[in-house]
Amino acid sequence: MLPLSTTTIRAAFVNASRKVVSDITLPSGFAELDWAEMDYLGWIDPKMKRRSYVVVPVDGEPVGIVLRQADASPRRRAQCSWCRDVKLPNDVVLYSAQRAGAAGRNGNTIGTWICAEFQCSVNVRKLPSVAYVGFDVGAARRDRIDMLRERSAGFIVEVLAAG
Repeated sequence: MLPLSTTTIRAAFVNASRKVVSDITLPSGFAELDWAEMDYLGWIDPKMKRRSYVVVPVDGEPVGIVLRQADASPRRRAQCSWCRDVKLPNDVVLYSAQRAGAAGRNGNTIGTWICAEFQCSVNVRKLPSVAYVGFDVGAARRDRIDMLRERSAGFIVEVLAAG
């Protein structure tokens, strides 16, 4: 992921009012982020624990959305829809996003299961176990990274859809 400035991040949000965008608190340690190891930027709002934000590259441009954590408890046994790691070391949470535009203003939302602390980029970079003799673990890891990027961008496209 290309490094993003605070201005770029705030301008990227598509499903939030100007008030919500102006109130966004960037993640702690923002200046030290390792952008090369990230496929998207995701964080929980430190002031409002049920609100989170993600900025995902879609067709080379950053697109941000506001997410709301469901009232249900995080699940250890659920599978993240983005990284699809079968040996998750973390909880998974059901997040919903208000659709962009008129659909969102009418209350239309879309939901998905995502790693509770947005650890997907770390999860897909772990070397998978060798499935058989000659299995290319490096290629498998690259495929997992590509699929994470595809699935996260696909969710953003769904938020942008008229619904």
